[in-house]
Amino acid sequence: MTRAVFLDALGTLVELEPPWISLRDMVPSEIGDEQLVEALKAEMAYYKDHAHEGRDKASLAELRQRCADVVSRKLGLEVGVDKLVAAIRFSAYPDAIPALSALRARGLRLVAVSNWDCSLPRVLDGCGLGQLLDGTITSAEAGARKPDPAIFEGALELAGCEAAEALHVGDTAEEDVAGARAAGIRPLLIDRDGGDGDIASLEEIDQHL
Repeated sequence: MTRAVFLDALGTLVELEPPWISLRDMVPSEIGDEQLVEALKAEMAYYKDHAHEGRDKASLAELRQRCADVVSRKLGLEVGVDKLVAAIRFSAYPDAIPALSALRARGLRLVAVSNWDCSLPRVLDGCGLGQLLDGTITSAEAGARKPDPAIFEGALELAGCEAAEALHVGDTAEEDVAGARAAGIRPLLIDRDGGDGDIASLEEIDQHL
């Protein structure tokens, strides 16, 4: 019997507005769109590899400075941390609140498990999802990144269940599916484009419990 559902954050619960849209008005017009997009994609790749290093306020500030430095080097001008952070905006997918609400109504424990820094609870709160979750486990907190199964240990403890009683929903085969399987947790791959995933919407989770 499924007692808990774990959910990845980015690409599963929340989506990122392309940051070059917001940053476009914050940099000189002589910087072309292509250069701006390239700079921010480089920053996003750097952040993905180092998110787990943002463990607390001080280390998160240092990580964000390094991310801003990546953008600054690519653009050839200084882009401050405040400007970069302001350009990074998340929103909940339309199906997130209805799906989480329905799962909670069934008495399931819900935990976000994500490769993210320590700011994830604030991000989820800002997207209106925090109150629907029983907690979050980040790679920064766990000291391990998916697909390392160690990140799921805290989630299982928080949910108060065994691995066989949990289901993990995520959007990447190489991180979410592989990591959950390594932890003995049944994975569910979401593909919002209706491709090779198990589900195309979070509202389909209840069909797999």
